[in-house]
Amino acid sequence: MADIIKLLPDHVANQIAAGEVVQRPASVVKELLENAIDAGACTIKLIIKDGGKILIQVVDDGMGMSATDARLSFERHATSKIQKAEDLFNLNTKGFRGEALASIAAIAHVEMQTKPESEELGTHLKIEGSKIIFQEASVTPKGTSMAVKNLFFNIPARRNFLKSNQVELRHITDEFHRVALAHPTIAFHFYNNGSELFNLPSDNYRKRIVNIFGSRTNQKLVPVEEETPIVVIKGFITKPEFAKKSRGEQFFFINNRFIKSPYLHHAVVAAFEGLIKSDSYPGYFLYLEVDPASIDINIHPTKTEIKFDDEHSLYAILRSTVKHSLGQFNVAPALDFEHDPNLQTPYDFKNKSVIQPKVTVNSGFNPFQEVKNTTSAPRNYQKPNTQSWESLYVGLESKMGSNEDSGSISFESDTITGSIFEGEKETTEAVTTTFQIRRKYIVTTIKSGMVVIDQSRAHQRVLYEKFLKNSTVKQAVSQQLLFPLNLSFSKSEISALQEIEDILISIGFIFEKIEGESITVTGVPLLVAESEVGMILDQLISDYQQEVTEESFSHTDILSKTLAKTLAVKTGETLDNASQIALVNDLFACKEAMVSPFNKPVYITITENDIDKKFI
Repeated sequence: MADIIKLLPDHVANQIAAGEVVQRPASVVKELLENAIDAGACTIKLIIKDGGKILIQVVDDGMGMSATDARLSFERHATSKIQKAEDLFNLNTKGFRGEALASIAAIAHVEMQTKPESEELGTHLKIEGSKIIFQEASVTPKGTSMAVKNLFFNIPARRNFLKSNQVELRHITDEFHRVALAHPTIAFHFYNNGSELFNLPSDNYRKRIVNIFGSRTNQKLVPVEEETPIVVIKGFITKPEFAKKSRGEQFFFINNRFIKSPYLHHAVVAAFEGLIKSDSYPGYFLYLEVDPASIDINIHPTKTEIKFDDEHSLYAILRSTVKHSLGQFNVAPALDFEHDPNLQTPYDFKNKSVIQPKVTVNSGFNPFQEVKNTTSAPRNYQKPNTQSWESLYVGLESKMGSNEDSGSISFESDTITGSIFEGEKETTEAVTTTFQIRRKYIVTTIKSGMVVIDQSRAHQRVLYEKFLKNSTVKQAVSQQLLFPLNLSFSKSEISALQEIEDILISIGFIFEKIEGESITVTGVPLLVAESEVGMILDQLISDYQQEVTEESFSHTDILSKTLAKTLAVKTGETLDNASQIALVNDLFACKEAMVSPFNKPVYITITENDIDKKFI
């Protein structure tokens, strides 16, 4: 039998390794920013073009590299961070695997200029698909400039899987936020297609958070600080009233490294128990410092997942620390068991003397005595005349006689267009019999049995088709606000809002201005209350940024679903009979009445045969 196992060529092995390290342009941004931080940079510039597909450039003023180091840095498993296997359990740097630059160079055009402070000339190196095009001495400032161009140029299949420029830019922005929040003492500059998105000076943690997420974030933050032999915790949590419906501003940093930990997230949510709704999520920016030997970072290629030695103790400490901060700053309600509320004197009565209560009784009052026109009785009181009560019914019989046939009475009703169920004949009679079960389901009858409808999903379907139609035909009706509504958002949220502004206008929103970190709303759709505008826009922006849709759906579809879900009747709301009938009629006038906008069943039918089988 011939041998079938062969060693892969280096360029193929590099491309396979690149698939683990470089998933999209944001992965390149993460690796290059971490390298710049490890180089001791004080100022870092990030330059992006076309969502990172054309250009990703990171310029730093760090220590730079010699000509030999510059060439060796693109070899696989070449690193200055570790020397032996034991070093993996005592890491204080970012990049240590020695695969980032080699993987990036395998699937892109890379151009690097670097110079250490002690050298007079730097090094200019150019690589395309792991092949070195040239290396020469050049005049360049201290530090390193790394430019990655034409990502996935030699892997068209991978390039076709990239999303739009806006989506890729959002992922790059997320990575930028994570790195910038972890290192507030480093100045960051972020440029996209020639325009500056972020200019973050060197500052403390709180100001760095405010500079990234907007000035309105400052009033939301509650400090958190605790020091134990196991972990040192510092950072901020947001007040309970600012909890959001989506996972947004939630950041964990272990030894200045961003991580994702559902276990620690549960500890924070548990501390907020009773202060926020079950479907809301608190925001937090928590920085944890632990012994590097007690964690294992190298369990995932992206290094965002960490294994802890004693995660149960960490959970308990984090939960109690957050709970303590909520109580210390009077955010959570506190009970004083030593205070007697019966001894508390109202402020208005503090300086008043005690008055002995008195009871007055009318000794001459007789409840059986006939009321006379005296001073004790009302002066204008007159006893009603009951002698001619029969005159009230005069003429009533003649009126009733004109409608002897009660069957001739007709009631005006709405019509339902289209057949409600398969096998049912079209009917022009409106639904007249409905009732509500546990403030969640609406039950109505049909010829073959009955229908049980989920009221929330049914209303979502009705609103979804209405918003989708309005945005398509551009005929949405708006209600003008008596006073313009001013709202504040972060720069990234404002950018997302500008991208979907035309769609929001077609749905019914009217914006007077969108600039800086604020917007002015002068009109809203008819079904939107003024008090809910801020929450709805937060949800719309969040869904748009979270990319909750597939490629085949448009932004209009996303926003219509979000509006329908936000404004629909919720489970637990009581509906009167007229509202139930209107909802049922509107539902079966929809094009797709069987499923909600999120492809969940809206109603079920229970036939007479199904009921009969239960009694067999």
